[in-house]
Amino acid sequence: MASCVQLLGASPSPYVNRVQMALKLKSIEYELIEENPHIKSERLLKANPVLKKIPVLIHDGEPICESLLIVQYIDDAWNNGPSLLPSDPQDAYLARFWALYIDDKWYPLYKELREAPTEEARKEVLDKIFEGLVLLEEAFLKCGKGKPFFGGDNIGYLDIALGCYMGWLKVIEEMTSIKFLDRSKTPGLAEWAEKFCSHDTFKEVVPETQKLVEIFKMVQGRGKPASG
Repeated sequence: MASCVQLLGASPSPYVNRVQMALKLKSIEYELIEENPHIKSERLLKANPVLKKIPVLIHDGEPICESLLIVQYIDDAWNNGPSLLPSDPQDAYLARFWALYIDDKWYPLYKELREAPTEEARKEVLDKIFEGLVLLEEAFLKCGKGKPFFGGDNIGYLDIALGCYMGWLKVIEEMTSIKFLDRSKTPGLAEWAEKFCSHDTFKEVVPETQKLVEIFKMVQGRGKPASG
């Protein structure tokens, strides 16, 4: 009997990994249906005719699209497991706000870094990346309230939103020889990243760095490794 929960996606995609992490934290069994993000299958186009991209969660035959929205849906639809979003409305707002910042403002800078035409342009992008990390350090201190994760004692919505990129951040560090999460500059965030990347939620979902490096080399110049 087919699972009532299916995920259309690609294993190297941080956005697909984001959904996988949420499903794992909620102990939800699902079937991952691999899709090529560069070749749109009829199945994907039928499930997501508007945006035409992965990931798509299919729950009882109904498609849910956009990774951050999918994570919120998972949190609302299943009561088992920990709550991913904080119960306090202001804390939940902050988690959503910073998740949008990460997706819309911070992570796209790494594509700009890769495509920077000159050393001067590259330096300008690097400055913006590190400025963003300082902001995320402040967000971690405010949201985490002295606990190990943005979500407190346990991994939550914002941890997933940022943590899904850590595999690819390791790739970028290896390819550029730049250390982005530096304990001397962002100690809280650097410690958070170590804890998050050693957690089963990350290790069982995100491919190993060398595998991602190989994928990066194959798709270099074609934009982000997956959809959104």
